[in-house]
Amino acid sequence: MSRIKVSVIVPVYNTGKYVDECAPSLVGQSLPADEYEVIYVDDGSTDDTLSRLERIAAENSNVQVHTRPNSGWPGAPRNLGLRHAKGEYVQFVDHDDKLGPEALERLYEHAKRNDADVVLGKMSSTMVRPRRVFRHTVDACTIENDELMQSMSPHKMFRRAFVEEHGLRFPEGPWIMEDLLFVSAAYLKAERISILADYPCYYWLKRDDGGNNTQHRFNPRHGFWPNLRTIVRQIKDGTTPSDDVDALQNRLLHRYYHVEVLSRAREPEILREDPAEQRPRFDAAREVALQEFPAAVREGLPAVSGVRAELLERGDFDGAVAFAERVRGVQARGELGRPRWEDGRLVADVGLSLVRGDGEPLVLVQRDGKHWLDPELLGGVPGTEDGWEVRDPFRLAYAELVVKDRDREDWWYPEGDLDVRLEPLGEGRSRLVASGRLTLDPERLAGGRPLERGPHEVWAFVHLLGIDRMVRMTGAGPENTPAAAPALTGGRLALPYWTAGRAQLTLDVGPRLRKLGPDTAEAAAANSAHGRHSLPLPYVAAAASTTAAPVKVTVSTLTVNAELAPDAGVVHLRLPARLQLPSGRHPVILPKAPAPVAYAVVRNGALLRLEGPAYRPGTARRLVDLVRRTR
Repeated sequence: MSRIKVSVIVPVYNTGKYVDECAPSLVGQSLPADEYEVIYVDDGSTDDTLSRLERIAAENSNVQVHTRPNSGWPGAPRNLGLRHAKGEYVQFVDHDDKLGPEALERLYEHAKRNDADVVLGKMSSTMVRPRRVFRHTVDACTIENDELMQSMSPHKMFRRAFVEEHGLRFPEGPWIMEDLLFVSAAYLKAERISILADYPCYYWLKRDDGGNNTQHRFNPRHGFWPNLRTIVRQIKDGTTPSDDVDALQNRLLHRYYHVEVLSRAREPEILREDPAEQRPRFDAAREVALQEFPAAVREGLPAVSGVRAELLERGDFDGAVAFAERVRGVQARGELGRPRWEDGRLVADVGLSLVRGDGEPLVLVQRDGKHWLDPELLGGVPGTEDGWEVRDPFRLAYAELVVKDRDREDWWYPEGDLDVRLEPLGEGRSRLVASGRLTLDPERLAGGRPLERGPHEVWAFVHLLGIDRMVRMTGAGPENTPAAAPALTGGRLALPYWTAGRAQLTLDVGPRLRKLGPDTAEAAAANSAHGRHSLPLPYVAAAASTTAAPVKVTVSTLTVNAELAPDAGVVHLRLPARLQLPSGRHPVILPKAPAPVAYAVVRNGALLRLEGPAYRPGTARRLVDLVRRTR
């Protein structure tokens, strides 16, 4: 019998049809079935979930089902799954999520190669924005890499001996944030943590019934504030206190202060909720902030977050609402230069900045040798009449480009970094901008592999002055038109275009949505070349590819399987040598193209040559054609 490498633990409760949707991704893993097990733990479901699980177990020998009385939370079922697990590693999965087909195999190999206690697998999600912790694969790190705090869900792979050695268990019963307590404890104890970022391992997708929507996570009745205190004290007990804002303890606590505490005092929550409901949350957040978080955590906040913390900690609810209204209007603005192909990569110059609700730049004002936050952002906010000093404009500032696979919800990071700098605007005013270059390689972007077929959108994420925004990268081109020349790459066409409605830069690989014809008709009309069985198409970029791409064309009334083939850095349209057409000159039309891209000269069913639409034969060519027609 093979050794069990991985135990997949899945807590379930009244999951219904979502069990059947998740199960194929678990039982269909590339890891051999006798090398992993799937442990479902039903937490006292009252619908047909248990019968669905039993059917899955009957059909798959590596699936087992356990039951327990309802506990109301996933902690107890996960702990029961741990007691039954036999795998060298355990992977936690929620009942309505999915794994990538090779997830367990890749995660296990990465864990073994690096002797890791914990492995974070790349997550794809419709629930949260992409996390930069998954930008690069990391063989080994520790809690000193505080970007780990961006990923606090339990959907990771843990070495089972490590879990047992340190007695790691989830709190049981209605204990909100049980995942944060378990994962933060594991991070603190782990000697080696690995990150697998070059393959989408875990799909955390929003259910169509909204049953796993995280906006309902905050619930004081489930002990939110006492639980948060427990987690914060666990971090403090496992690290060394320091007055240095960049000390490890303060960097780790920043995550909890920013996400769990300041959320009660900022948009959108403080503007969305009923003030009668939100005011008690605000007061409770203030009490926890003052009692549990060292001053260095607040001092390490960027400017806008610092204003929020000041309003919270002095108990100014109305001021926090007023400031949230101002900040809500701030948006990111992206400036994208003309996209073009270079060495098989789609490139464009990029600029990013923040603008206020009135469309004007969010500025810093220089006074007395210091930088001060934009007065327009502070207008009407009590206690800021004298301004707000920005001691370090670059505090925690960064920006990055991300490419979204629209069909699969996968996010990928193009190569290269964006630089953040202060740009003078005159009259003592300046603004933070991020600039750099988009470099999108269709053959390597997906974790060193080619992008999957379909549309891939270009986005940017900015975090400047404590304001974070996602923004679609748009351009000056008309909507629903080509953004750059089509390209032949890896035996496939890649068509850059501006989307309809938003004019967002998108690359259709395959392609799936776009057609080559409409994108090339105008350029094709200027092609004056000719060849025997192929015709150069200089308006199609030739990436580093030796593989031809199939394409259907219409020659007169005949549909023909042709191909686009690279040759010496130029893409050629290549037609079959025999065409069942009468002798003559026949138009060659790509799908949906309004005009021919070429003309096929045929004699007795044989293709003599292809001519570009602008090709005009000279005297010698006309004489040869005349002789052939006479014969």
